[in-house]
Amino acid sequence: MELRHLSYFKAVAEELNFRKAAEKLFISQPGLSRQIKQLEDMLEVKLLERDQKHVKLTAAGAYLKGEVDFILNHLEITKSQLKLIDSGKVGELRIGFLGSASNRVLPDLLAKINQHHPLITSSLEELSNSVQVEMIQKDKLDLGFVRLASVAENLEMKPVMKDSFSLVVPIDHPIPESQFKSISQFSEESFILFSSDYSNFYYEQIIGICKDAGFSPKIRHKSVHALTIFKLVENGLGIAIVPTSLKEGYDLTVRFMEIPNTNRYSELSVIWKPGNRNQALNQVLPLI
Repeated sequence: MELRHLSYFKAVAEELNFRKAAEKLFISQPGLSRQIKQLEDMLEVKLLERDQKHVKLTAAGAYLKGEVDFILNHLEITKSQLKLIDSGKVGELRIGFLGSASNRVLPDLLAKINQHHPLITSSLEELSNSVQVEMIQKDKLDLGFVRLASVAENLEMKPVMKDSFSLVVPIDHPIPESQFKSISQFSEESFILFSSDYSNFYYEQIIGICKDAGFSPKIRHKSVHALTIFKLVENGLGIAIVPTSLKEGYDLTVRFMEIPNTNRYSELSVIWKPGNRNQALNQVLPLI
């Protein structure tokens, strides 16, 4: 079996069409069919059900597709690692994060990495909770900074920051912080919230804060970006509830008022996959 057999099978499994797969691979359709037949003969299983109009994966084919994705992805990682070693670098850590992690937690970790492992580089990408979990499961990320209540059993999660919630209002809002006693004072306001796609657990916490105070928020706008939310508040389009730590790093004419009388909080956690074979991850985990 050669690597090309797996690459050809991956293309057919994705397209479920021999003509399209052959065009994608820049080979003839009969040649592609022969390669797939060779693979089936070597594995002694049927991978595809096909007739003149349709192509579909057998149970064995569906299983192999997942394995091929992992093998080819790991091969790319191996090639990247070899290039880093060859150029004098030890490794690369792929980190996903929510925007709120970039204010304090992530810079602190990167400073520690630079101090203790100066030859480990990092690749950073701001992503939603769900995308981070998916990419870590597929070995496309090494670390993720998320706001989740729990993760799958095959992942590890460690809380790194516990955060209170604050109300964000325009700078000229008539209620000053000295008179802020309960979030219920703002029950008639329009709210701007992080989308539930950003973090369903976090979204439910916000809704819970309002319900604890006896009302359901009138949600006018949603966004996955803190800066967008703050800009909308700044322009008088509503008010927001966010983790208090988000007041750092933004130069905006809004006011943050920590929400009193609530036992709800936001927790930022780091997640990773124990089976991850990136040696750079093993070097960095003790620093977290």
